[in-house]
Amino acid sequence: MKLLWCVLVLAALVLAEENEGSSESSESQEVPELPLAEECDEELCKLPDCRCSSTEIPGGLLPRDTPQFVTVTFDDGVNVININTYREVLDGRQNSNGCPAGATFYVSHEYTNYRIVNELYNNGYEIALHSISHKIPQDWWATATYGELKEEIADQRTQMAHFANIPFESINGVRLPFLQLAGNTSFQVMADHDLLYDCSWPTNTFTDPGLWPYTLDYASEQDCMIPPCPTASIPKPWVLPMVSWKDLNDFPCAMADSCFYTPDMEDEEAWFQFIVSNFERHYLGNRAPFGFYVHEWYLSANPAVKSAFIRFLNLINSLPDVFMVNSSEVIDWVKNPVPVTEYRAKPCRTWSAAACPVSLCGNVPSEHNQMTYWLEACNVCPRVYPWTGNPLGL
Repeated sequence: MKLLWCVLVLAALVLAEENEGSSESSESQEVPELPLAEECDEELCKLPDCRCSSTEIPGGLLPRDTPQFVTVTFDDGVNVININTYREVLDGRQNSNGCPAGATFYVSHEYTNYRIVNELYNNGYEIALHSISHKIPQDWWATATYGELKEEIADQRTQMAHFANIPFESINGVRLPFLQLAGNTSFQVMADHDLLYDCSWPTNTFTDPGLWPYTLDYASEQDCMIPPCPTASIPKPWVLPMVSWKDLNDFPCAMADSCFYTPDMEDEEAWFQFIVSNFERHYLGNRAPFGFYVHEWYLSANPAVKSAFIRFLNLINSLPDVFMVNSSEVIDWVKNPVPVTEYRAKPCRTWSAAACPVSLCGNVPSEHNQMTYWLEACNVCPRVYPWTGNPLGL
């Protein structure tokens, strides 16, 4: 009997190892190259699930009837230092219709404080994905495999929901580190794991008029600033284009903190006018969403820029046809475009607060670099520091 038991246990172990090897093999193998996407057919590509890449306003609306959306976004880790800036510039803001103003945080994992992520979610801001490792060099992201990006992006969704204790389905957006696209691969990962949109792709060509969000069912006409860009037909994920600003010498810049020729960093009025001039290109044009994409350090290191930014937010929050929203709300409107008068009258978005049973996790050992980490989470402490391949630190 003992011999039979040993044989059965041995067989189970062998089978488990084979299954594990098979799983690892399927995860690491290259996904077959997809055929090139065809030119967009507007008769076949219809809202709410498909839209050709275009500067045309969704729904055929006139600019004066179109809500002007403003998307404020911050990248990278969330911690006890930068939360002070976020509270100062964002908390308590409302749009002119009385609804809470939005902002989107593309959060990377390392050194992130998940209690603070929970706070941001509870304040109504959107939590989105910016990878687990945010590893260097930048070129790594250009050639990352399907399995590698699945671990960095799709697994981060599980990780974020777990440690911040926020709803899994509330996490819908992606911004790749360094805005480095990976061709078709990241969009395949998004499609397979039901992620709604990507906001990693700058356009320098389609800025006046600006490019509206679109899907990848058909070939994109967007310029490829940081190749490789997607070329295949990949239904489901949306592209939220990063419509570039123009600096003082008319050079494009995808993020506010990447503009080269800027006003004096201590001149608040000049910075306010600089921001407004970029905003007006959208507002007085085809009203494509206006993005204020920035890293927190840029504001905290430059108080005059931060003051100008706050003045700009005060301005747009007072305008009856401008709405500061979470990025996913832009996609929701594009899917079902309605005139600004109807949009203003809609009920405000609602969400349920997520509890945070705080765990203070000190000296958590890591397996990827043999360091120890401090982690504050809204869940039990992990055995090891969470990382790619082990996003929950089991």
